Amino acid sequence: MSEVVLAAFIGILMLLYGIGVPAAYSLGLTVVAIMMLPIGPELNYIVITQRFWAGMNSWVLLAVPFFLMAGRIMNITGITDDMFNFATELVGPVRGGLAQVNVVVSLIFSGMSGSAVADAAGIGSVEYEAMTSNGYAGDDAVGITGASSIIGPIIPPSIPIVVYAVLAQESIGTLFIAGVVPGVLMALAMAATVYYLARTGDWPQEGSYDLSALLESFVKAVPGLITPLIIVGGILAGIFTATEAALVAVVYAIFLGFVYYRSITLSDLFEVSKDTFEDTASIVVIFGFANLYAYWLTLAGIPDLIGGIITGIGAGPTVTMLLLALVLLVLGTFMEGTAVLLIMVPMLVPLYPELGIDPIHFGIVMVVTLMYGLITPPFGLILFVLERVTDESLDEVMRSMLPYYLPLAFVLLLLILLPELALALPRAFGLL
Repeated sequence: MSEVVLAAFIGILMLLYGIGVPAAYSLGLTVVAIMMLPIGPELNYIVITQRFWAGMNSWVLLAVPFFLMAGRIMNITGITDDMFNFATELVGPVRGGLAQVNVVVSLIFSGMSGSAVADAAGIGSVEYEAMTSNGYAGDDAVGITGASSIIGPIIPPSIPIVVYAVLAQESIGTLFIAGVVPGVLMALAMAATVYYLARTGDWPQEGSYDLSALLESFVKAVPGLITPLIIVGGILAGIFTATEAALVAVVYAIFLGFVYYRSITLSDLFEVSKDTFEDTASIVVIFGFANLYAYWLTLAGIPDLIGGIITGIGAGPTVTMLLLALVLLVLGTFMEGTAVLLIMVPMLVPLYPELGIDPIHFGIVMVVTLMYGLITPPFGLILFVLERVTDESLDEVMRSMLPYYLPLAFVLLLLILLPELALALPRAFGLL
């Protein structure tokens, strides 16, 4: 019977998602539909209400709106421009320097947005315009802009990691720290690719180093540069939890906007708050339906069924993770990352002990894989964002990503084969 329920669930869910029903409502409607069928658990409105409310009533979920708000405030203070100028002075003078700036800025910008799409839509257009106006071909500019934007959600703060942590009931702080080394490795892989392309393609070179200009730009960028240090350092020092760190980030962003930069007004703060409230309302509804969905999966015996299928293959933890990563990558090419997390995490978490999978390690693998899916055809979300904010067609955006797939896939493979890349840092700080 579980096989029939699973088939019905996937069929109804894909049908609803395919016709444009948002992921959260697709999950909720699928659960209700199957409860109304004779093959599923009995329809119980009290259970539906209780589970929906329990999914939204979560302390750790407070991290999401606060990180979103902090990122929005920082985006309008002028920090983005200061960091871009610093990165330009730091690596701009080398051949292909502005492309390297793209990577560096995305690495730094991750400490403010925590979202790949926010990076591509926000600073992505600035990076693209800077490169094309300085002699870079449009496809070269858009390729590195898109590829580098997926670094953000790996290094803290990260909205996808918060989503995974809530669904898997794991520590946000531990997952934040676990993402640092993989994120840096992704940046290094892209920087090496840019270096090779710059040499073989004779990309432009921007002047020479000016130490005084570099120091001046660094001083201006310091407030933005220390943002992730405040968040990560505070968590590691035990000063505050990851949820409290999000509130600290908001207070710090408001301080910078009103006192240091003096570039925002109460009206700006009101607009940022309103936008954050709207996004938060959508997010908590998603988690309400996700909790209902997870409860229904357990009730219907779906995790046991999937566990039996996976263990029946007889593969070890590494091979199992490779297979799961392949499934996630395929899903990530036509579904938004949060939707995949909502569907897959409740299915997989109960199976971790049986499969010998570490939840922290696989959490980072899952997020990296889904970020890869954001730049992968046919429906990678960043591809469509870049089409809108640049002068390139969708076909050109897709082709421009080709040089970066292999190095990013190599990093993902290393992460799966070498769990310590994700686990060593949390262990060093006593978080595991």
